[in-house]
Amino acid sequence: MDLNTDLDNDETRKTTGATSPGHPVFCTIIPPHILDNLAQSDDPARHEPARRTLEHDHARRTRRREVAARAAAPGEPGADADKPNRTIYNAGHQETLPGTKVHSESDGPSKDASVNRAHAGLGATFDFYLKAFHRKSIDGAGLALDATVHYGQKYDNAFWDGERMVFGDGDNDLFKDFTIPVDVIGHELTHGVTQYTANLDYQGQSGALNESVSDVFGSLIKQYALGQTADQADWLIGADLLGPNVTGKALRSMKAPGTAYDDDVLGKDPQPATMEGYVKTADDNGGVHINSGIPNHAFYLVASKLGGKAWERAGQVWYDVLTGGELPKNATFADFAKLTIKAAQARFGTGDEHEAVVKAWSQVGISAK
Repeated sequence: MDLNTDLDNDETRKTTGATSPGHPVFCTIIPPHILDNLAQSDDPARHEPARRTLEHDHARRTRRREVAARAAAPGEPGADADKPNRTIYNAGHQETLPGTKVHSESDGPSKDASVNRAHAGLGATFDFYLKAFHRKSIDGAGLALDATVHYGQKYDNAFWDGERMVFGDGDNDLFKDFTIPVDVIGHELTHGVTQYTANLDYQGQSGALNESVSDVFGSLIKQYALGQTADQADWLIGADLLGPNVTGKALRSMKAPGTAYDDDVLGKDPQPATMEGYVKTADDNGGVHINSGIPNHAFYLVASKLGGKAWERAGQVWYDVLTGGELPKNATFADFAKLTIKAAQARFGTGDEHEAVVKAWSQVGISAK
């Protein structure tokens, strides 16, 4: 992905307000290192879908500025901004967006399970942000939520393109239908929230923070939908996505980065849990899907220490930082850590919340002084 070097400075952001959407990035749930491993397989049934997916994703990245040019700043929240407005399209296994409109907000259940899951996942994400943080849709102003299902031929990914969610059906071998895991839907839509708030550059540590924020809120959306407390959650991303022929349990683990999968074809989960294992690489925009394991683990440590519903305290601190207007687009892990410590104190004082945040960043090897 090309670097966001020409981004304009954002105006100061309000916690629940909306801002200019900035430049959306092309963000996929399956990281390039997994697809690269699959593309090397000797089995055509496995390498052909992976190679097509890689070629597609590369092309989409180069076209993402077309979406940026069309993106419009949100207006004031309307009377119905606290209600979701979802529209689902069917790509019919082609790669033309948005596809054919097949489901509107007022329609009853579809005969197509992918349509129903996409509709439900968009709704779960909308409901979470509204109820947990009083945020009205992705942009804070009631943005309509569009999604396209059945995209491409055995397309092994899902992505937010700055305007809509797009879901592949998977190859039915290593990956199932990408509408299945609600945390995947929440992860991708949270890239939209980041687009309309901090607009973190998608490279290096700021890119890893961009990915981590999506994992954090994707996990919280799943926990909220299931009514889980921090100790009941699995802290896995994409646990329902891997097919029966994969040796693994998910794409990523926030509780134990580096343990999500260890598979002959997919490879071994490369995520570090602390700065001791930080990966320096030019691939994947500086390892944004790999090093995100470090801030992911910091959030898990905070949430597990505090207990209860993770979005109420740990999630609130992370949301305050994302939307507070002080997080620079090129933020480092240390920048983010300092702001979470500041936010914890501002909202909760110097009690358990502040102590948990300070300790967590220290445990993952990040100095917030």
